[in-house]
Amino acid sequence: MWGYVTVAFLSGVMAVEEVQSMRAVDWSPWLTGSGVTEMPTPIDAPDPGAVAAVERHLSSLAGLGLPAADQGVWIQSGAEVLASHRGMIPTPAASLTKIPTTLAALVTWTPDYQFETLVEMQGQLQPDGVLQGNLVIRGGGDPLFVWEEAIALANALQARGIGQVTGDLIIVGDFSMNFQGDPAQSGQFLRQALDAARWSSEAATQFATLPTGTPRPQISIGGTVKVASSAADTTPLLKHRSLPLTQILKAMNIYSNNFIADDLARQLGGGSQVAQIAAEAATVPSTEIQLINGSGLGEENQISPRAVATMLMTIQAHLQPYDLTVADFFPVVGRERGTLGGRQIVAGAAVKTGTLDRVSSLAGVIPTGDRPLVWFSLMDIGTGDLDALHRGQDRLLQSLVGQWGTADPLPPDLQPSDRLPSYQQELGNPARNESL
Repeated sequence: MWGYVTVAFLSGVMAVEEVQSMRAVDWSPWLTGSGVTEMPTPIDAPDPGAVAAVERHLSSLAGLGLPAADQGVWIQSGAEVLASHRGMIPTPAASLTKIPTTLAALVTWTPDYQFETLVEMQGQLQPDGVLQGNLVIRGGGDPLFVWEEAIALANALQARGIGQVTGDLIIVGDFSMNFQGDPAQSGQFLRQALDAARWSSEAATQFATLPTGTPRPQISIGGTVKVASSAADTTPLLKHRSLPLTQILKAMNIYSNNFIADDLARQLGGGSQVAQIAAEAATVPSTEIQLINGSGLGEENQISPRAVATMLMTIQAHLQPYDLTVADFFPVVGRERGTLGGRQIVAGAAVKTGTLDRVSSLAGVIPTGDRPLVWFSLMDIGTGDLDALHRGQDRLLQSLVGQWGTADPLPPDLQPSDRLPSYQQELGNPARNESL
């Protein structure tokens, strides 16, 4: 098993009407021949139990000093909207912003897309393993290049015959390491990783998670770390492929990692471009997704509860041709902790949390017996006891499961793929380094 890194640092209520019967959702009719998602038109179908649960939730929030006029709720199953409160009004989303970032990344790239980092040399490699010249790192935007990945790259370089560099370590292009956006600092991290004699305690700790027998690289850099806009007269040495996008997004969402989200959004053109891509993909009004970044830091990131749920459903439909589900991209209750520690949500639910000083949000999909997939978005706004807000959100979902029953077994549409290893298992895998 490959080691892991700890990623530190996600209008009123409808009138009651007769509830229509539900069937399991078949996603295939929602896809065109080109694979472009076409979401069904939502149908107002208020469910008495869901409406009552939302009313209790809003009343509980009011008791905590959070007026109902500020809150947002959306509950939907298939095309049927079961309950809503201010559902189409943009609301501070916190880390639910990572949902449009996830969707925009999947629409722009593919689930198996890999970012490439190239290693090149300027100068001559001597038979004794001394590179008389510079080592050049040409970054390709990998947002999850960490100690384990760098150590594996260093071992691949050593296997390529390099043991010493007389010149500099030159950083070119879009290179980051250990969630550090400064390429100069990232270069210093890489210089440490290349030579075990320079490892920090953190690097040594992460090395200890790699399989027994993993070599300790010893490549010394005689010069300094330099950042350049270009590098000419280079000879290719190595190509490093990142984790697949699926695993990068899963890591981002489990730990609500802001660096990964903002780095991906930057590569996609910024927060406003992410919002535009996501709105078009989900076929929701662009006014309902207003973003300044990809992570959710800042109350300026505002999304309507409807848009949040619709984007999750769009992600699910978009993944259908790849035999993947939202459970491959978001934390699953009972499988991953991350930001879910202590939450009392039905097992098997795939969810995303979001927290700012005045925002506690939760969105995702829960499995139930009568309604196999129930998509929801809860956006609680106002300063309050965070644990109390979490308990209130969990109670609302428990009420829905109590009404519609527990899904047993878990629906296939909420099963993560059994062909994909977790990103923890894959970090530091030497197979993604190719000698050139």
